[in-house]
Amino acid sequence: MGQLDEAGGALEQPRSAGGGAGTGRAEWDLLTDGARWSPGLYTIFGRPPGDGPLTLDQLPSWLPAEDQPLLTAAVTGCLVDGRAMDCEFRVLRPDGSRRAVRMAGEPVVDAEGGTVAMWALIQEVDAPVPAAPVGARRAAVPVADRPALVPWPGGAGDGPGAGVLGTLELAARFLPAGGGGAPEGDGGAASGKWYDALDLPGGGLLLSVGDLSGQGPGAAADTATVLGGVRGIALTGAGPGPLLGHLGQLLDRGTQPVLASVLCCRYAPAARMMTWAQAGHPAPLLCRDGRGRALPRPSGTLLGAVSDAFYAERADRLEPGDVLVLHTDGLFPAIPGAGAPDHAGDPRLLALAARLTSAASAAEALRVITEACGESDRAEDACVLVARVRP
Repeated sequence: MGQLDEAGGALEQPRSAGGGAGTGRAEWDLLTDGARWSPGLYTIFGRPPGDGPLTLDQLPSWLPAEDQPLLTAAVTGCLVDGRAMDCEFRVLRPDGSRRAVRMAGEPVVDAEGGTVAMWALIQEVDAPVPAAPVGARRAAVPVADRPALVPWPGGAGDGPGAGVLGTLELAARFLPAGGGGAPEGDGGAASGKWYDALDLPGGGLLLSVGDLSGQGPGAAADTATVLGGVRGIALTGAGPGPLLGHLGQLLDRGTQPVLASVLCCRYAPAARMMTWAQAGHPAPLLCRDGRGRALPRPSGTLLGAVSDAFYAERADRLEPGDVLVLHTDGLFPAIPGAGAPDHAGDPRLLALAARLTSAASAAEALRVITEACGESDRAEDACVLVARVRP
C-alpha cells in the first residue's frame, strides 16, 4: 500500500509545538489501497517518514500480542458493521520503547452506503488535555437524569427538554450508555455528543447535533469548544455550509486535533425553509403524512479529517405537521453483520413515522422514539432532537 496522491490534499496542516507530537491523523482508502499519515503519527510510532505509512494489515504487528485482538476487533467493527471505533492499545516502537495511545475512527461511506475508507485520530493517552470552561459542560452535553419535559430555556438547549421556539415545537433527550443517569451538576461531561437549539437574529433558528469521538474530560472539553464555535459562527450570519467550513478551520488550528460529525440546520419560520449541511453525520429524518424518509445528504466529510474541506448545503421546505428527527449514532443498537449504515436512514426509526406524525406534540414524538430505542443496556451514548412544525 502506498501513499495517496498528493493532489488529494493535505491530511494535516503544520501545527505548533504541543499539537503534533502527541496526536496524528490517518486515512486508509479501501478502494485504492492507499494510506496517508500526518507527521504526528510518525512521531508516535517512532517511524521514519521516508518509510511511509503503515497499512491496516501492518498496524497490528506494531502492537504487543495481547493488544492485537482488541485493535483487530475495533477495526473490523468499523469497516464491516459501520460502527465508530474507540480503543486504547500500546505501540511497540523500533527503539524498544512503548507508547500508550487511543485510536478513535469513523468509516467513510459512498452514496450507496458502502465503506470506502476509514479516518482515524490517534493520540498518546498521557498527552495533556485542556479543561472544559466552567459551565460549558452543562451547555454542551445535557444532564441525563433530569426530567425530559421541561421548558427549553430561551433556545439555549442546556438540558433535556421540550418547548416552543417560534413555529417549531422542540423536544430532545440525551440517552447515556447503559441507561445510567449523569450525576447532577456534571452535565454528562464524559460524553462527546450534544444537541442544541439557538435563536438567531431576525427570527431564525439553528438546530444542531454532534458527535466527537472519545470519552472523558478530553471529549467534554472538545465538545464545549465545538458547540461554542457552532454558536459563535452562526451568530455572524453564516449559513450551515460556511459555518462548518469555518468550524473545521477553527478546529484545525487547535492544539488538540479532534474528529467530529456535526449536523447544522438553519430554519427560517416565515418560509418554513430549512437549510442544512452535514459533516459526516446522519441526515435528518423527515416524517410527513405518516411516512418517513432520510433527506438526501449534501456532501461533507468529518470535521478534522481534511483541512479546508468544503461543505455543501441543501434546502427543504417544511409543511405544517411535519416532524423532523435529528440524532447521533448509537440511537439503536448496531445490527451484527448488517454492514455499514446507508444514507436511507435506520429502518427501525423509519418504522415509527406514522406514530411520529400522529403525535400531538414534539414531546410525545420524542417519547415514541425513546421507548422504541430503549433507555437501558445501551452500547454508547446518543442524542435525539425532535422538531415539529406547528399546524
